[in-house]
Amino acid sequence: MKENKVKVINKKFFIHLVLILGVVVTVTPFIWMLLTSLKTLGESTQVPPVIFPKKAMWSNYLEVLKTLPFKQFYLNTIISTVFKTVGQLIFCSMAAYAFARINFPLKNIIFVLILSVLMVPGQIFLLPQYMIIQKLGLLNSITALILPGLFSAFGTFLLRQFFMTLPDELEEAAILDGCNHFQIYWKIMMPLAKPGLVSLAVFTTLWSWNDLMWPLIVNTATEKLTLSAGLASLQGQHGTNFPLLMSGSVMTVLPMLVLFIIFQKQFIEGIAFTGGK
Repeated sequence: MKENKVKVINKKFFIHLVLILGVVVTVTPFIWMLLTSLKTLGESTQVPPVIFPKKAMWSNYLEVLKTLPFKQFYLNTIISTVFKTVGQLIFCSMAAYAFARINFPLKNIIFVLILSVLMVPGQIFLLPQYMIIQKLGLLNSITALILPGLFSAFGTFLLRQFFMTLPDELEEAAILDGCNHFQIYWKIMMPLAKPGLVSLAVFTTLWSWNDLMWPLIVNTATEKLTLSAGLASLQGQHGTNFPLLMSGSVMTVLPMLVLFIIFQKQFIEGIAFTGGK
């Protein structure tokens, strides 16, 4: 009996030790970013590294706001994130419902073609997407940031898997009540697909907020950049002011951190749902 109890204690100790190490590895970069944002330039580049600044330089945050139009960056990022998230929830759910619940010619072949997008690096599509945006005359615009992100193969696959798990009796009962496919999708399937929609919203929001490469490629005007792309301009060719860069990074991460604290239950449920699928 005592041996079993010791084994259980040792197992719990090992699990907690691994979790604590995981927390340390995850949190340390954020703490270092915050501490660096309060240092002088000399302290941030000193060898051996200075962990705690002698005096907290809160003026670094004011300097970043003077150096870059952060309000415009925030506005561009929020608009881009909201439209991408809403667009993917609508278009991906409609496509997923069609692939999961409607029979039409070449359905499986078309779905496989969509999934094939996930099998190649996203960088391959940058040039074709840029050329399309250029032909449409949308360079240096917020629309250029939003348009390619309104639909994703991942979101379609995720929601299709969820729609396939719903019982057929719901759809049959709705058809007997005179509902067409759009009414079934909007009034019955969408409310039941809340866990899948939350999961997709979580990943789309994080991806859109942190997107760097596409905003840098499609927009060159400073007033059209997002937060990630705007921060990249702080990396100079002849040296980088690390305290200013880390100050901007803290202000960039802060909204997502607050969002996670408020909606942490939905974040965890969404990730757990994706892992379960």
